[in-house]
This record gives sequence, C-alpha cells and structure tokens, in this order.
Amino acid sequence: MSIINFTLKALLEYDLHSYFSPEANVALLTLLVFVLALSFYMTRRTPCKVYLIDFACYKPPDTQKCTKEFMIRKAEHSGYFSKEMLDFIKKVFDKSGLGDSTYLSEIYLKDVKVPNMKEARREMEMSVFGSIDILLAKTGVRCEDIGILIVNCCIYNTMPSLSSMIVNRYKLKDNIISYNIVGMGCSAGLMAIGLAEQLLQVHHDCYALVMSTESITENCYVGDDRSKFLTNCLFRVGGAAILLSNRKSDRRNCKYEHLHTVLTNQSYSDQSYNCIIQEEDTAGRTGITVTKHLFKAASAVVTSNVTTLGKLILPVQEKLRYITNNLTQKLLPTEKVKPYIPNYAVAVDHFLPHVGGKPVLDELQKNLRFGENVMEASRMTLYRFGNTSSSSIWYELAYAEAKGRVKKGDRVWQMAFGSGFKCCSTVWRARRAVGYDEMNPWSAEIDEFPVHVDYDDGPLPVFFEPTK
Repeated sequence: MSIINFTLKALLEYDLHSYFSPEANVALLTLLVFVLALSFYMTRRTPCKVYLIDFACYKPPDTQKCTKEFMIRKAEHSGYFSKEMLDFIKKVFDKSGLGDSTYLSEIYLKDVKVPNMKEARREMEMSVFGSIDILLAKTGVRCEDIGILIVNCCIYNTMPSLSSMIVNRYKLKDNIISYNIVGMGCSAGLMAIGLAEQLLQVHHDCYALVMSTESITENCYVGDDRSKFLTNCLFRVGGAAILLSNRKSDRRNCKYEHLHTVLTNQSYSDQSYNCIIQEEDTAGRTGITVTKHLFKAASAVVTSNVTTLGKLILPVQEKLRYITNNLTQKLLPTEKVKPYIPNYAVAVDHFLPHVGGKPVLDELQKNLRFGENVMEASRMTLYRFGNTSSSSIWYELAYAEAKGRVKKGDRVWQMAFGSGFKCCSTVWRARRAVGYDEMNPWSAEIDEFPVHVDYDDGPLPVFFEPTK
C-alpha cells in the first residue's frame, strides 16, 4: 500500500515539467501508472481455495436397527394411536421408500418409552462424537489445529450448546470460532458449509470442522393429527462430520475442492414459511406440521436455486438453448412453446439431493430429467438409513465413493432443502479418485446394493393438511 501512496503522491503533487523534458515526463508518467497498476494487482485479495479433506458418517450399532413391522407393532402397543391412525401409519410406510434396516434412537427400542433430555443428549453424543472420532482417525488432524467449528441441528437446542459440547469433549483451543445453527431445517448442513467457506476466506491457514446432525428422541409426535406424523415415519438417527481447509498444502491430499454454493431463501412468502412448522395440536401436543403447500413451496425454491446455479455450471450450449426458449415463449403463445429444461447431467457427474422422501425424489428426477442411475445413491440412502435430515447428503456421497464411482475431476452436486422454505446447493470437484475406505458406513454391505425397493407406488394418503 506504501507503493500506491507514493505513486499517487508523485502524480498529484509534483510539477514534473520543471524537472524533465516532455519526452522524459511521458516515460516517467508511463512508469508510474505501470507501478500503480502492478501495486493494485499485487495487493488485491483473491478468494482462497477451500478443500474438503474428508468426511465421516455415523453408523449406529446394529442393536438400534428396526424394521417397519417392528415400528408399527410398537405404535400399536404404545396406546397413543387410534385404529384409524394406525392404518394411516401402515399406508405411509408402504409408500415411504424406507427399508427394514434404518436406525431408531435407543429410547424407542425400550419397553417403556419416556423421552427426556438425558436420553436426547445421549443420542446426540453418540452421533456427534461417533462422527468426529471417525473423522479425526481418518485425517490425522490434531484438535488444536481446528480453528472454526460449525454445528447444525434443527430441533435439538440445549444449554450448553452442541458446539460447546464438542469444544469440551475434544478440548479445542480457547480462541476457536464456533457457531451453533438451530431451527434451519434439512438445508442447514450445506448452509453450514457455505458459512465455513466464507470464514475460511478471512481466517487463513485454518481447518474448519462442520458437524451436521438431528435429534429424534424428544420429537416423536403422539397425537392424531396426520399432518404432524411425517417425522415419525421418515426421520432416523444419523450424523456427519466434515473437515474443510484453506491450506495450500492440503491441495494434494484432499478429496474435493469447493466450487460453488448457492442459497435460496423464500421465507418472505407466508405460504412457504408455514408449509413446515413446529406447533401444538388442539390437545397441546407438539409436532411438526407439514401442510398441503409443501410441494408447491419446494418446487418454487428449488427452481429458483437451480436456475441460479445453472448460470454458474451449465455449458454455453445449454445456456443458449434456455435463453432462446425464454425469448420464444415471450414472442409466441406459451401453450405452443414448451419450457426448456436444461440438461444438468452434462454439467455434473453426481447429483445428490436430500432424500426427503420418495415423492420428493420422484419430483426432482422428473423435473431435472435425470436417469434412474443418477438417483440411485439418494434412493438407496433413503432405503438404508432413512431421512437423517441435513446429514443425508453425506451418506449419499459415501455411497458413491463406496461404489468406486467418484473419479478425479468429477463434479459432485449436493442439494438440500427444508423448512423456511430454503434450498442450498454446493458443487465440488474431486481432486482424486476415491478408493476403498473401511470407515465408510457402506463398506461392509455395499455389494448388496442397489436393491429393488418394493413399495406401493400408488398416491400418498392425504395427510398434508394444515391444522389451523
């Protein structure tokens, strides 16, 4: 900056004509301008590259596995639900896309189900510490080298926070930058990645640990409002720890390089804001309401997000086709011109959307024109692990890695969406081919997949109805 100041002072304050000939003045001015331009170039701050060193997904013990039949039987014996509600539960499970090996928290496997804060904390400690322990073992990174910590968990909010729980367990340094994100839905995991990426632009030579998880122990709905029963049927135990770095030395040993993060938030819309909301029913029992406006809100926010991302990743040919189609629609009657959906398969090699539920995956596949092979990781994750909220996209990436499908240079598109309504997309580029990893949650059983999911493919029972 001193060079710039000196150059500006020379240009503004000195009377060059009194010292040099006109030819010399021109040469000197040219030199000063060159020095000024060079100084600006050397002092400008360019975004540093962010690398994904590795990640780890929590795999609960086999004692927590449960079949759909077991869950229905437990619901029958609980005494909470009417016969009509039990029939409804069976129909939802038949169309859910879940298999018979998903994991419930320990409290629901006991004869007496009394959810409490102690059991919820135990669930969190198992998934959070389990994920981080695996990640530290895989990477060999020392706890004292971690400078940023971001934890996201939508529903579970305790004091001290989950981020403080991690700092205490691993004795992280006292000046660590830590954030605890709550209430942000299933999209919070990628939002946390976006926040970490921005922080790594400021704090150099640093590691960032992101922990994505969810708690189901204290969030089982036991009423008769069908609109609040989605969490009971789809959500399961899970969590993922992700290690990011901006160190140039990690360029050689990381798995992925961060390319883009796009966040779309439509909470300004009342319909979007209220389509997923935690509230009490008429009897005062708390649950998460999913209204009939969910698919409309999801479609709007995903379309906006994908459109923005397309400007960054689509090749020129696809952009031109899309622009031409839009112009044609404006000039001709819209019923004569079908909207053009860009072919995103030419821009990415792996598409990994939040599993949500089978209807959500079906709609995404249809709208984005992806083949069944592209959706395999998402469908198998839903089948094997259920909806683990914000961590589900990491189980999907682990599936692709376990299958040996991630090659050097591949582009990976992760998409997550949730309450608000919000959608977040992150694109990575593989720095190397990913080989066998015994700590991958799929490794011991990957040869058994994909499996044929035998479910009732009829329409879902009507339960997306508002209570108020």
